[in-house]
Amino acid sequence: MWKRLIGITLAGLTACMPVPKPPVIKPVPPLAQSGELVVLIRNGSTSFYIDAEGKYAGLEYDLVTRFAEEIGVKVKFVVAPRASEMTNRLARHEAHLGVGITQQVNKKVTFGPAYLTLQPVLMYRNQQRKPRDLADLGDSKVLVSSLLAPGIRAIQAQYPALKWQEAEHQDTEELIEKVDSGLIDYAIVSTHSALVAQNYYPGVGMAFNASDPQPFSWGWPTDAPPEFADQIQRYFKRVQEDGTLARLIDRYYGHAKRLQPIDATTFLSRRNTVLPRFRNLFVEAEASQGIDWRLLAALAYQESHWDPYATSAFGVRGMMMLTNDTADRLGVKDRLDPEQSIQGGAKYINILKDKLPARIPEPDRTWLALAGYNIGMAHLEDARILARRQKKSPDSWTDLKTVIPLLRNYEYFSTVKYGFARGGETVIFVENVRSYYDILVRFEHPVKPMFPPFNEQVTVTNPENIRLGIDAAAKTAQENKQRAELAPPPGIEPRIAP
Repeated sequence: MWKRLIGITLAGLTACMPVPKPPVIKPVPPLAQSGELVVLIRNGSTSFYIDAEGKYAGLEYDLVTRFAEEIGVKVKFVVAPRASEMTNRLARHEAHLGVGITQQVNKKVTFGPAYLTLQPVLMYRNQQRKPRDLADLGDSKVLVSSLLAPGIRAIQAQYPALKWQEAEHQDTEELIEKVDSGLIDYAIVSTHSALVAQNYYPGVGMAFNASDPQPFSWGWPTDAPPEFADQIQRYFKRVQEDGTLARLIDRYYGHAKRLQPIDATTFLSRRNTVLPRFRNLFVEAEASQGIDWRLLAALAYQESHWDPYATSAFGVRGMMMLTNDTADRLGVKDRLDPEQSIQGGAKYINILKDKLPARIPEPDRTWLALAGYNIGMAHLEDARILARRQKKSPDSWTDLKTVIPLLRNYEYFSTVKYGFARGGETVIFVENVRSYYDILVRFEHPVKPMFPPFNEQVTVTNPENIRLGIDAAAKTAQENKQRAELAPPPGIEPRIAP
């Protein structure tokens, strides 16, 4: 009786309680009035994130900040957890611009030129049977990148049995990690992002193209001032013609295909078994030389696979594979001593950076210094001369890596001061170091947390507190590992305490 009365009372109270109203969203003021460009952007390892140096980075971030500087306005980024909602939010004038989105039919939103074409692919665990198409998935659990959800929704009628969910608050790396750990059966992501993430999770493969390619572009309200659309059109025409777009795309995607799955698997294994013995030495080198210890570790792995006694036929020895002359100049008395070798290698990178023109920004400055570490600064300068002759930038690694291999060809090396060099090997060297560094950044913590420096021209709001750090994948992997360890063995039901 009492239970019944309590139930009636609670029901009455619930009926009397006011229904919360949805938050009132005010349209952004016109750009000409505010002088601040409000931009919807998605979090992701290649679109927008906090990088290893504690700075905001990403293809869309770089494109937008360059555009804002060109038209003379500030930028306010608003992190949008669901890319599929960006178009409707633009139609409600919640922002002046939405970037890194697929084009959708909406009369209230205009889309700019496509600067990337995304191919949705289905990711699966290599240990499982490779599915043939979407109809082959049965009732499996499939998560779809929010960016690609509209395209999958458009073909849903062709696969009525397909069960899928749009991923929220999860970037591509997290989806692929969930496939790798067995928390979900499949994920649908773009090939661009999949190629990057496969370096961290080589046990996951691409099964098939899940839908037609989707153009990737910026969008803005159709009733925006015509001059705003003209500025965007002119901007993209320029960055395509002068090579800026190609260089930015290469920065985030260019080295993704370099490592083979076996290389990534071996590296990830040795990170657990070999790296711990030398981690403190790399950290100490960062303290003395100011270079991220994870970059030094990546360089050492490329040089010696973290073998302090490594020796080559050319006379280079030790963890960082220093020549005898270089070791003497750096004060390294014993090249086989890992501490001396690591300190010497770190010091040498800084010396090489100092020899480069001050105008060269990061990260190109580091990649060029690594190229000099491998091929020598004299040959690197020859390659920079060749780049100028070919109307390419001698300060851009993206441009320079297309020129360095020419030092093998007589028609080119005979025209420069220092002659023949194995430039192709240098490109592989630098790109491998970049890939190993990316992996370590995802799974190894920095010496100290770093936060983006204050910039009065750029602000970021993150209403749903999405984790923006580039080590988000490592955090997710650790949580999933702990979850798997706590789960009961297959076939055994968990006990419930009475």
